[in-house]
Amino acid sequence: MNDLTKDPAEMQAKIVALEQEMLQHPEAHLALEPVHHFSKGIYARELLIPAGVLLTGKVHKHENLNIVNGDITVWTDEGMKRLTGHHILVSAPGTKRVGYAHADTIWTCVHATESTDLEEIERLMVCDSFDEYQQFLQGPAEMQALEV
Repeated sequence: MNDLTKDPAEMQAKIVALEQEMLQHPEAHLALEPVHHFSKGIYARELLIPAGVLLTGKVHKHENLNIVNGDITVWTDEGMKRLTGHHILVSAPGTKRVGYAHADTIWTCVHATESTDLEEIERLMVCDSFDEYQQFLQGPAEMQALEV
């Protein structure tokens, strides 16, 4: 394990600082449009990440699967890792990823939900910040259970 994985609060601060720096360069902003897939009890969000793109994701409220095909260096539970080819990762609750695509990469997040309403899914599955995630954790337990 490297030093980045020893202190989650320090890693979170580094991710937030990176995002703030990225926001200082709106000319480099690239809108990536996901493709949405639905099946009984499952929602999958597929994103094509072009080569050369640095990106961050949202904070996930619940465990989910990530299916990755391509060549990307990404923050994982074991630190920064270069993933080439096909990989399946499990994201624990509270995960926020940072990645740099060395080649075009397809990243698909798979969530358990009966909903097909994209706004509802976003509200139920992710937070915009670590602070919002902490508020979610401190909320009523019955609300957290209902969201899954």
